Amino acid sequence: MQLYNTLRRKKESFEPRVPGKVSMYVCGITAYDLCHIGHARSAVVFDILVRYLRSTGLEVTFIRNFTDVDDKIINRANERGVSSQEIAEKYIKTFHEDMDKLNVLRADIEPKCTEHIPEMLTLTGELIAKDRAYKTLSGDVYFRVRAFEPYGKLSGRDIDDLRAGARITPGEAKEDPLDFALWKSAKPNEPFWESPWGKGRPGWHLECSAMAAKYVDLPLDIHGGGQDLIFPHHENEIAQTEAATDGELARFWVHNGFVQINQEKMSKSLGNFFTIRDILDKFMPEVLRFFLLGQHYRSPLDFSFESLEEAEKGLRRIYAAMGQMREALQKDKWGKAALPTEITDELSTAEKAWDEAMTDDLNTAAALGHVFTAVRLAGRVMDDKAMRKSEGARNFWQRVLDNLARWSQVFGVFYSQPQEFLDELRACRARRKGIDTAKVEALLTQRQEARAGKDFASSDAIRDELAAMGAEVKDTPQGQTWDVS
Repeated sequence: MQLYNTLRRKKESFEPRVPGKVSMYVCGITAYDLCHIGHARSAVVFDILVRYLRSTGLEVTFIRNFTDVDDKIINRANERGVSSQEIAEKYIKTFHEDMDKLNVLRADIEPKCTEHIPEMLTLTGELIAKDRAYKTLSGDVYFRVRAFEPYGKLSGRDIDDLRAGARITPGEAKEDPLDFALWKSAKPNEPFWESPWGKGRPGWHLECSAMAAKYVDLPLDIHGGGQDLIFPHHENEIAQTEAATDGELARFWVHNGFVQINQEKMSKSLGNFFTIRDILDKFMPEVLRFFLLGQHYRSPLDFSFESLEEAEKGLRRIYAAMGQMREALQKDKWGKAALPTEITDELSTAEKAWDEAMTDDLNTAAALGHVFTAVRLAGRVMDDKAMRKSEGARNFWQRVLDNLARWSQVFGVFYSQPQEFLDELRACRARRKGIDTAKVEALLTQRQEARAGKDFASSDAIRDELAAMGAEVKDTPQGQTWDVS
């Protein structure tokens, strides 16, 4: 598999450090608010990476932390007159609720910052002992950035350029504006822990280094997160870990791209900020996950409700095809004819291309295109009267369904029963358009009674009334059905 390594700015062949086993650490949320679609993208990207690696037979140890003490958490707690712990626990809970809906697998290990203070104190002490960090009179402990010569190797930033724009905030006692806090001395109305340097709490960067090293042997095979974490968070993680251990923190650094709203950066100040729950009020969780698959993970993702509707149509197409194939396979009698080799060859090409796309830096967008190729081929066989009754068709549809099941295990979508999904999707679309589904069902019952009594004028009038509501009626051999027009 080829993965883009931010550290070396190129795709590289990925092989685990220990054959057959992968260690992977991804920075989780700072638990002070509801998760937004940027969080959803990062969670889904690394969920798919874990799923894909496991599908190849690798044993993956996946760690994703929770930052449960931080300035933002403390400020939110003080605003609401509650403890920082209460705020953190609330939003860790909402994170799990949101991610469960998006079919994001729980990490194998989900460490919290506040449960690993001893490890952070040990790491800080080691850096002080090596003269890579220092304590100030106020009780803060800072990392000496200039004492770590490779600083900037991940982000590509030059240390002299960084220093030119750096400033020391009043009240800080840094030796150098670039130095960053490992330990922050206690302030009024803040949680604190005892330390050799006085009461205080850990700096943000320190926690990930300490927790990663606790659960797996370094170097990590993969360290991941959003592009916004490259600097300063991941740069500082590298500096403090490698300065303390004289070894490597991670072999591969993998970062997902930003989410934009209508080609603008997502921002609360611009009024274009959407939480996951904002979106799931209008769309099914599986639709949002399917939408996130449609762009390569390193590229910017432009979000709009129109693009979600397009994703919804694509997912509906796949489920409709799955339903048709499953229904067709219930037939008892089949002809002996084989399918044209061009069709089976094209499916073989799509199967191989799917695997190639996923091994090429987790290119889910390209892989999804090959899923649609398989669905299109299945439809082509379904639409041909001669082919659809043959033994070749049965084998072909089963092969497509088997592929969809395999791909579903990696993508985390199209795992529902087709008719259940399509019914729920119709109800969701009806809610968005303000269609009263109970009234629709009542009118359909009236129309069925009118048709049974051969009152076709009333039947047509009810059809027109339903159409005016946005409900399109179809008469099938199995009875009448409806969908949102």
